[in-house]
Amino acid sequence: QVQLVESGGGLVQAEGSLRLSCAASGGFIQLNAMGWYRQTPEKQREFLASITSGGNTNYATSVKGRFTISRDNAKNTVYLQMNSLKPEDTAVYFCNADATTSDKILRIYWGKGTLVTVSS
Repeated sequence: QVQLVESGGGLVQAEGSLRLSCAASGGFIQLNAMGWYRQTPEKQREFLASITSGGNTNYATSVKGRFTISRDNAKNTVYLQMNSLKPEDTAVYFCNADATTSDKILRIYWGKGTLVTVSS
């Protein structure tokens, strides 16, 4: 079983910054792509950014230029640096990972989320 644990959420004022972390642990033999999503009660879960094990990145248009995804493969951790935050960025932020476990099956795993609140 693979566990993903997000941290770094909290309350920040508009135009401020936060850095989210997501650490993966458990019985995986390989972590492939990792990503960040967010969700509010009014919207479906929204893709924000992803990064491959080789460091190739992809961003949603809504966050490109403000958010930066990175990862530390040695620590099995993915980060999301969020700058110039806006009240509409308020959401629960989730990370996910494509991981191969010892049974050689690739599955997608999700963390439980961390709340980011941006005040105006």
